[in-house]
Amino acid sequence: MDTEDIPKKMYSNDAFSQWLGMEILTASNGSAVVELKVRDDMTNGFGIAHGGIAYALADSALAFASNSLGSKAVSIETSISHTKPVKAGDTLKASTKLKDKSNRLARFEVEVRNEQDVVALFRGTVFITEKLWE
Repeated sequence: MDTEDIPKKMYSNDAFSQWLGMEILTASNGSAVVELKVRDDMTNGFGIAHGGIAYALADSALAFASNSLGSKAVSIETSISHTKPVKAGDTLKASTKLKDKSNRLARFEVEVRNEQDVVALFRGTVFITEKLWE
């Protein structure tokens, strides 16, 4: 399967990413850029986006990027640092970079930005299975 088709296939079965309104802008060969518009119903009691919104966006970007390498991959460790508040109406874009890869593990960094600033930094490690995408 072409590496660009894998994230599209994943997204077609990904009810959560669809529900949040994510859009894959690019995804292939271990990288991905995924975007979403922050809605009012994504905010918390402080009137800012719940931290889980940036986390979910980065986590989905990690999934699309890591699986675009051709084998089925699952996250085994992730973390996020929130650097700026996010508001309803912001458009968030998560850009994923492959940092290093072995036969079974790969490490990625994901930068989440709104229109002006980096709002979160996410790191993820995935386990690369022996199952290929067909």
